[in-house]
Amino acid sequence: MKFFLNGTPVEFTGESDTPLLWVIREHFQLTGTKFGCGIGACGACTVHVAGQAIRSCCYPLKLVEGKQVVTIEGLGAEQLHPVQQAWIDEDVPQCGYCQSGMIMTVSAEMASSHPHDADQLCKKVSNICRCATYCRIRKAIDRLYTAPTVSAQVEKD
Repeated sequence: MKFFLNGTPVEFTGESDTPLLWVIREHFQLTGTKFGCGIGACGACTVHVAGQAIRSCCYPLKLVEGKQVVTIEGLGAEQLHPVQQAWIDEDVPQCGYCQSGMIMTVSAEMASSHPHDADQLCKKVSNICRCATYCRIRKAIDRLYTAPTVSAQVEKD
């Protein structure tokens, strides 16, 4: 299977039904994408495939053939993505385990569907945070809509 991982062409010669999560973590050693539930329910394993947020723990590698896959390591590779910066500014993480998936979900939603307001975006985010930092997550999302330079940057990405 050949695909692009964080902008770099890569190849994996294992089974095509191997979950993308394990290829990212074990073969390419990118451990920012986390294993949470294994059934695509919690969102800790969220990455972008062709710009869409997907749950990589149950996404077979064969579906990424020739596509661009972006992990949390690739999202802010050159400079922090506005969503990452909002998370830092609002001190969102407690344990931090779910946050890479949360950031990947929010950044994909903002880029693809351009929700008109923070309420619409929050309704689309179904990731689970065991530490229950939802109030801080909401503040970070609100920040993305209230800071004019941040909103313009997110739309541009």
